[in-house]
Amino acid sequence: MRTPLTVTAALGLALSAAVLPHVTASAPTAEPPADTVVSVTGDAENGFEIHYYDGSAEYPPTDSEALAECGEYDTRIERVRCRVEVRTWYRDLATLRDALEWAHASKG
Repeated sequence: MRTPLTVTAALGLALSAAVLPHVTASAPTAEPPADTVVSVTGDAENGFEIHYYDGSAEYPPTDSEALAECGEYDTRIERVRCRVEVRTWYRDLATLRDALEWAHASKG
């Protein structure tokens, strides 16, 4: 004879199985945005290459080229600001490059 607790548990299990989404191994994964950075190679001295998910790429100038352009500003404050931005940009690119290498290596 079935007890009310057993019937309630069976009914709850059946209801939750029907309501909860089913996850399978073949479920499609969402595509990342086209502007997602997938790899960064190079260094500040020789130039970085930034590759995006959509296949496009950017090649920012080397650090010496970028810093030379900073010298073209009229005021000292503008030149200093430009140099700080360049150093920050290349530091962050190197950090991103290292993080992507680590992430790709940890995938196995």
